[in-house]
This record gives sequence, C-alpha cells and structure tokens, in this order.
Amino acid sequence: MDYSELAGFKQVTKNIKIPRTGFEWQKGVWQLIFKPYKHYIITGTPGSLSNWVLAILAIPLKKKVYAWTHGMKGNTSPAGKFIEKNFYRLCHRILLYGEYSKNNMVKEGFNAKKLIPIYNSLDYEKQLRVRKTLEPSAIFRDYFNNEYPVLIYIGRIQKSKKIDLLVKAQKQLLEQGIFCNLILIGEDSDGNNIPQLVQELGLNSYVWFYGPCYDENEIGNLIFNSDVCITPGSIGLTTIHSLTYGTPVITNNNISSHGPEFEAIESGVTGDFFLLDNIEDLCQKIRAWISVDTKNRNILRMQAYKKVDEIYNPNYQINVLKKILNHS
Repeated sequence: MDYSELAGFKQVTKNIKIPRTGFEWQKGVWQLIFKPYKHYIITGTPGSLSNWVLAILAIPLKKKVYAWTHGMKGNTSPAGKFIEKNFYRLCHRILLYGEYSKNNMVKEGFNAKKLIPIYNSLDYEKQLRVRKTLEPSAIFRDYFNNEYPVLIYIGRIQKSKKIDLLVKAQKQLLEQGIFCNLILIGEDSDGNNIPQLVQELGLNSYVWFYGPCYDENEIGNLIFNSDVCITPGSIGLTTIHSLTYGTPVITNNNISSHGPEFEAIESGVTGDFFLLDNIEDLCQKIRAWISVDTKNRNILRMQAYKKVDEIYNPNYQINVLKKILNHS
C-alpha cells in the first residue's frame, strides 16, 4: 500500500522487539497522545508496551483509544489472559475480527457494547472486478483430460496446513470409485515432500502442482472453476479469497487454531467443517460437496458472494469506523 496516497499521512513507526520477553515497543507512538487528536486506533496487541502507555495516558486526558485486534481467543495461559483482560479494559472500544472472540470476551465479563466486530477484508474492489469477468472455462478439463470435480488448495504449502491429509483423502475417494482432481497453488515453504507422497499414492494424473501465483485474474479463474476449496489445517483469509470467487470452503473443526475468518464458513451454506485429522470424515465432507448439481452449485456460489459482499469488505469496515467515531 502506498501510504503517501492517504490524506494526512505522517509516518511509518518502527517496532522494536524487546529481547527474551515477547514484548515490543513502537517507537514514537505514546507521545502522540499529547497531539490534538481525539481518537486513536491502535494495533490491539497487549504485547506492545507503548500501547499500554498510550491507553493509560488517554484516560486522564479524556481521549479515546480503540484496539483493533483478534481479541481473546480463549487459548492463552492464565497469565496471558490476565494481561489481555487488563489491557483491553483500558480501551474505549475493541474492534474485533469476528464474533468468536466477542463471545469469549463477553464470557470474561466484558460489556458486549464495547466489543465491535469489524471483520477482515482483502483487495475487494480489485477482486470484484475480476469476479465480474469470470465464467466457466475448460482450464481443468484441458489440463487433466477429464471432467472430474476439482479440489483446490491455495496458500503456502506448510506443515500446519496438513496438505498430506488432503492427498490421502483424495486417494481414499479414488479407491471408493469417487474420482476428483486436486490443484495446489502456492510455494512449498516447509519441505513437505507432497510431490513424493502424490507419486507414492499413484495420483500424479490427478494432482496439479501449480506453484506460486500472484496474478489475481489467474487465481480468480482457478478458484471460480473449482468445486471446493480445502485447507485441512489452520485457515484464515483463504476463506474470504475462495468465497469471493464463489467457491465453498472446507476446513477442520478445531476452531481455536484458525484465523477469525473461519466464521465465514457456515456449514451447508458456504462450506463445512470435518473432524480434526479424521480422513474418513474429510472424505465424507468432500463427497457431499463435489456431488452438488449445477443448479445448486450456482445457489452456493451466490451464498458465498453474499457472505463477502455483506461484511468481509473494506466498505463495511469503513462504515463501522464512521459509526463509532461519529457517535463516541
């Protein structure tokens, strides 16, 4: 992002890691509390000590600090929870990436009115322009020389994504007489030996190692023409990327391991959850989603679009910010 295009842009601040503590200091930030601003939106990490200073000083100065944050996911240690709760109590409002952390924080005693889901977004306007150009193509038929359903994974090929489970599930489905293709888009950053696994299982004809791709037109075409997007491990913004182009998403049911964007997956509507590390259940979910007929596939596509167009976009986020700043 070219910050210079922003009216009123001042500077980029520098984060300084404090060795062996897990904390950091954002240089030159806390002094801004003495500038003639009424509202301060900060990255809401309790690990930023400069944010603590800013939030504490804001109270006697009658200024308002808004933390934009993941919030409390419920998977931290007792000490971590203590730090989180005391930091967020200093803030006027908490801007959250979703409802999951809001519900956790309400259980921890926070006033629901203080917790504002603002969700997350990608380059929505650009992706919307790409979406409007998309139509069914023969890209997979031409590559695989068949018309089987297509599973897609997009993102870095990391061990945390458990791509091996997806490949093994594809093999099990094939043994059950259910044929499907798989395309993997992304760079192998962990040395997972997925190509070796594919070869050992005899799936070379059904797997396309597409490699890294940063062309949104290409990505849009590939996602749009796939039947379902699958991340067997932890998932985040991939959810929004896939739904933007109308393709449902499957991931595991270990909610606390995911990025907040998992909330866009509504079982039976925009995707599904399978039992963590359970290949049989993953196969069952894949089987259900690739057997959808054309009419229902178009309905699913509209449901995916709707989810992104309603809340997972910058326009929604700007409206949230305007509302809270104008009424605070």
